Amino acid sequence: MTPSATTWQSALGDEKQKDYFVTLLERVKHAREAGSVIYPPQSDVFNALKYTPLDEVKVVILGQDPYHGPGEAHGLSFSVKKGVRIPPSLRNIYKELESDLGITPPQHGNLIDWAKQGVLLLNTVLTVRHKTANSHQKKGWENFTDKAIQELSSRRENIVFILWGSKAKAKTDLIDQKKHHIIQSAHPSPLAVRYGFFGSKPFSKTNAFFTSIGQSPIDWRLSE
Repeated sequence: MTPSATTWQSALGDEKQKDYFVTLLERVKHAREAGSVIYPPQSDVFNALKYTPLDEVKVVILGQDPYHGPGEAHGLSFSVKKGVRIPPSLRNIYKELESDLGITPPQHGNLIDWAKQGVLLLNTVLTVRHKTANSHQKKGWENFTDKAIQELSSRRENIVFILWGSKAKAKTDLIDQKKHHIIQSAHPSPLAVRYGFFGSKPFSKTNAFFTSIGQSPIDWRLSE
């Protein structure tokens, strides 16, 4: 594999060597060792990059920080493992999916089927402390995930960036809009969903874009 190959390692390898990132990982590791409950499990922290290689990314759905309840977060934005109660934001995403494309939602909240099709389910912060939302914000994760977005923007073309809510929309400046397509709306959380998320049709708009450039659309159905 040449250094110029389009992989997450080639794009982010230098970033992982920076002092802030090394320090960040050490702090998270020490917190776990000291007894703090941190989500997701260490083995799942980088699942978004694991399941969706850089050269296969077609869509980016940006989340914020991971779910902070037991067993919920597993490294993919908005997704939970099978058997875990579907969180309210994801229930609203499913409602919009059904309204938009007529797809009946599954009885689970696992979005790995999307990730394996090239939908990068990336949170801007990759860890969180138990029952403490935003507890790992502004500790370095945003630097790392901003770099991932920038590298995607520069190395690839015709990616659809789906930005839900103000924090996701703030990442617009990292994206070359001459090369990529951005879809924005309100966040699917219960507090914001009725301010423009319902009826925003992100799934059909994404597929219409791919069809317009001669690419295959995303199959948004999720297997049971």
